Amino acid sequence: MSKTIAINAGSSSLKWQLYQMPEEEVLAKGLIERIGLNDSISTVKYDDKSDSQTLDIPDHTMAVRILLEDLLKHGLIKDYQEITGVGHRVVAGGEYFKESALVDEKVIEQVEELSHLAPLHNPGAAAGIRAFRDILPDITSVVVFDTSFHTTMPKYAYLYPIPQKYYRDYKVRKYGAHGTSHKYVAQEAAKILGRPLDELKLITAHIGNGVSITANYHGESVDTSMGLTPLAGPMMGTRSGDIDPAIIPFLIQQDPELGTAADVVEMLNKKSGLMGVSEKSSDMRDIEAGIQAHDKNTVLAYNIFIDRLKKFIGQYFAVLNGADALVFTAGMGENAVNMRQDIIAGLSWFGMEIDPEKNVFGYVGDISTPESKVKVLVIPTDEELMIARDVEHFKNLK
Repeated sequence: MSKTIAINAGSSSLKWQLYQMPEEEVLAKGLIERIGLNDSISTVKYDDKSDSQTLDIPDHTMAVRILLEDLLKHGLIKDYQEITGVGHRVVAGGEYFKESALVDEKVIEQVEELSHLAPLHNPGAAAGIRAFRDILPDITSVVVFDTSFHTTMPKYAYLYPIPQKYYRDYKVRKYGAHGTSHKYVAQEAAKILGRPLDELKLITAHIGNGVSITANYHGESVDTSMGLTPLAGPMMGTRSGDIDPAIIPFLIQQDPELGTAADVVEMLNKKSGLMGVSEKSSDMRDIEAGIQAHDKNTVLAYNIFIDRLKKFIGQYFAVLNGADALVFTAGMGENAVNMRQDIIAGLSWFGMEIDPEKNVFGYVGDISTPESKVKVLVIPTDEELMIARDVEHFKNLK
């Protein structure tokens, strides 16, 4: 029985999913929260059951031990030998990693070195990778990067129009993110459309608390909205997305609470977007409730959100010189029916038309009318499955 674990480790959390491979059957999933804090929580879900325990988990090594003990305790594995592979999601791969890689000490050091590009994510990922190596040193261990899918972007798309020395000396460029998600939904879109991926032009819209749009030409990313960091692009749940960079020194001069550039970036990352404008919530369900209640700030936040999404999707029609389909995915993309309708209503000139009977909560697949020149698809993302598939690929190479 060959089982693979897909790991998504943050600075104080570890999300996991256990697969039976190569059948791609999900056996269990779980989340360990508050790592490094008192009263950490470990939750395991399987067979419509859920079990949580509260205990102190000081570091990622202990978190991995708890995870493995939970698998044994709930009978999900008989012994550790059943686990033959583990895949780790890593946000920033920089220019080192154009594809997933087998873990060795050099790879871990490079993941740690790239922490300045994803300070909230890479250190936790590296800690999770080391923890698994310590406990299960002989299994196939693979790192899967959010950025690697976007390494096909041409140089004119990923370079910023600033002096080139900043790219040469500090590797300042667009890296993108959510690559695993964009790659997966593009592959699924080709199946739904019944056409080879290498013939298609797709715009994929990953709209969750983080938002990124990607222009996909014949299966490759040729442009994407996130940049050096995941702060760039359209408005997001708590992130501003693109703003005039001169706002940063201006606010440092004007607001005594914002003493440094880091303070402003923190505000742009965690207190902006839907949350900052609505002054209520970053959750689209709360935003929709606020619209129903005619709350002016909530309505304004929603209108800005739709406006920025239309602009980014529209510019990728220009990048691709037309598109065969627009794909919605992630939390809001999959579930926010009104948001999809309002975005498409502003893009009808491109030949997109939604079927209102299909644009409903829970519907998956083609939600456009038969006459729609550009198809509109709703595809749930599955980053964990993509990670498990990459692990399986490396297993087969051994």
